[in-house]
Amino acid sequence: MRAYVDGQRVCCHRNRAGKSRASLLFGAAVLLAECPATTTTAEAQAALPPVTVDAPTQRPKPARASDAAQRRTQTVARQRNSGAPRATEPTPSERAAAAAAAQQAAKLGYRAMPSSTTLRSGASPLDTSQAVNVVPEQVLKDQLPRNLDDALGNVSGITQANTLAGTQDAVIRRGFGDNRDGSIMRNGMPLVQGRSLNAAVESVEVLKGPASLLYGIMDPGGIVNTISKRPELDQHGSVTLLGSTYGGSKSGADGVFDITGPIGDQGLAYRFIGYGVSEDYWRNFGRHREMLVAPSLAWYGKDTTVYLNYEHREFIYPFDRGTAFVNGAPLAIPATRRLDEPFNNMWGTSDLMQASVEHRLNQDWKLFAAYSYNTETFSANQLRITGVNAKTGVETRSNDGTQGSLSNSSYGTSYISGNFWLGDMRNEVLFGGDGQYRTIYRDNLIRQATPSFNFYNPVYGLIGPGTTVSPTDSAQTDKLGQWSLFFQDTLHLTERFALVGGVRYMDYDQLAGRGKPFITNTNVSADAVLPLGGAIFKLTDELSLYASYTQSLKPNSTIAPLSNGGGVVLGSNIAPEEGTQYETGLKFDLNKRLSGTLAVYDIEKQNVLVSQLNTATSLNVYTAAGKVRSRGVELDVTGRLTDNWSMIGSYGYTDARVTEDPTYAGKQLQNVAMNTASLYLVYDFGTVLPGRLRLGGGARYVGDRPGDALNTFVLPSYAVADIFATYETNYQALPVIYQLNVKNLFDTVYYPSANNNLGVAVGDARRVSLSATVKF
Repeated sequence: MRAYVDGQRVCCHRNRAGKSRASLLFGAAVLLAECPATTTTAEAQAALPPVTVDAPTQRPKPARASDAAQRRTQTVARQRNSGAPRATEPTPSERAAAAAAAQQAAKLGYRAMPSSTTLRSGASPLDTSQAVNVVPEQVLKDQLPRNLDDALGNVSGITQANTLAGTQDAVIRRGFGDNRDGSIMRNGMPLVQGRSLNAAVESVEVLKGPASLLYGIMDPGGIVNTISKRPELDQHGSVTLLGSTYGGSKSGADGVFDITGPIGDQGLAYRFIGYGVSEDYWRNFGRHREMLVAPSLAWYGKDTTVYLNYEHREFIYPFDRGTAFVNGAPLAIPATRRLDEPFNNMWGTSDLMQASVEHRLNQDWKLFAAYSYNTETFSANQLRITGVNAKTGVETRSNDGTQGSLSNSSYGTSYISGNFWLGDMRNEVLFGGDGQYRTIYRDNLIRQATPSFNFYNPVYGLIGPGTTVSPTDSAQTDKLGQWSLFFQDTLHLTERFALVGGVRYMDYDQLAGRGKPFITNTNVSADAVLPLGGAIFKLTDELSLYASYTQSLKPNSTIAPLSNGGGVVLGSNIAPEEGTQYETGLKFDLNKRLSGTLAVYDIEKQNVLVSQLNTATSLNVYTAAGKVRSRGVELDVTGRLTDNWSMIGSYGYTDARVTEDPTYAGKQLQNVAMNTASLYLVYDFGTVLPGRLRLGGGARYVGDRPGDALNTFVLPSYAVADIFATYETNYQALPVIYQLNVKNLFDTVYYPSANNNLGVAVGDARRVSLSATVKF
């Protein structure tokens, strides 16, 4: 029997190896036998737990008893009419195995399946008024991105911000964003750990534009939601070993162990992921080591799903601020040469604990509640460049460091969603609340003078890490608390036309400052009401137009003393930054194969903090008088072009600049490229060969970007190409996948971001890796 998904035959090589996979085929056969011959793919999978191919929901539940009973009645009736013997009811594990096989075929075709946690609903992207771009699971498997910035190279309008020497996620979306800006999520709940992409992440989604209605205090660029791998009722696992090299004896290795399956036969499932890496840094010194353990449990009941997950990481990263630009050009030294010392590292641990419960009250309403706690501790040696002389090669440095850093975020949310009818009009309602308490603390800041250094003739190892604590720079503290209620209604006036309206009431407090003794520089307590509006017009079942109006809010705050000797405190008298976006666009999902979004937007952020000198008092006066705007066009497409070709591609045009400010008016926003583009193509040879061969490759392009706020120098445009090949075969009845990846194929030297002209990040050199994955 052949099963078809999105018009493609499902081929399961791992099941051809032996009779141990017979239950999967049996379950699929029974499921198909229960459906009439004219049943569509979507209808056939509606009863399969715990995942789906066509529906955009996060994790469908096992079939409800009433639905199963109805299908059994229909099956018995058909058997009585035909005289055929009654088929045995498949177990939950057999159903899950059939669903997993169907979903795998869709994944190989880069099918984008958004999580319900991003927009707090299971609605189809075509029925929403905001743009959500997805980097699917299979794309991450094929491309092997090193970090979140790398993975989001597939999404339009995204560039890298200041990564704090390569230790933090720093993502600019539609012109806005920075490291530690609160925009990175796991399963729709905020993270504070520096790096969020790891072996426990299944896919990545980006909600573009102001997202404060759903997520509270935020910059207007949007949020990035990383989706966890969930426990499954289909028993399977894999072990992956990978070796890599940058050339020149710079090599490394990593491994992943991933196993999942049912516990008993009552819908309980487990998953365990273990990961470890040790590899040389590609520049002249440094090493990256990391360890992750990630156990999780899920229970898929008749009407209730419970999910628990935990992640523990231990890590050490090179703390590398890159190179310097002088007179608009990088220093004339090899890209591999570092300007600091071998002790420049960051090391620490992070822990993430999450729990969620989803309960279906009836056919129309469901209740969701979740809690997340994330913490990270680290210390770092941060030898900092303070000046360079491009002629003599003399470099001045400060021997800095951080001791006893702690970040944590405690977050909880609950909401109810459902449908009710108002006359002939259907209402999709979302109502709930959330609360967060976040702390970012840096205990001892090291500031120590050190001898100069010549980068043309470097001699490393003459100094050690700094030890002198600077009391005025220490005890850096940023505490934020926010509590909110939110409501959203999608009113379907007709089958094709709907209006969207929503509002959030938010109460928040923020305290920030530094120093021993502590000096408060921000002390804000306020509330706000933020609206949302939109409209959706479905031209067909596969094509929709949308328009939306959204807002964002973020308090003006600083940990550093402002001028006037540090006597200025930002309080509730200083208005918060407010972002407003108007967006319209087109969404499509063609034949459940190729999906995407074309968006046009205009964002204005006002109440940006401005400093102006009062000549009468010779003091700076701070007011929320600045304005910034970003306008652009974005196109994102992912999915299957033909039976053999799959692709993910994007193009973004972003014009982001300051419109009102005494110093920066007319300047482009730092690190924001006016043009970005990406294209990645994969050809699947299917079963033509003895094994399954897939070849892929592509490139991403980032245009010129200002390297600082005053636009005194420009980071040049670049294009970086990657390729990969996978070959799946069987070894002693076990599926084995070999994968070759070459990142930065042409060994391009490029500069993805800058903090200033003395801290310009250098992109990774060419990296070749070869891995082998055994499935069981």
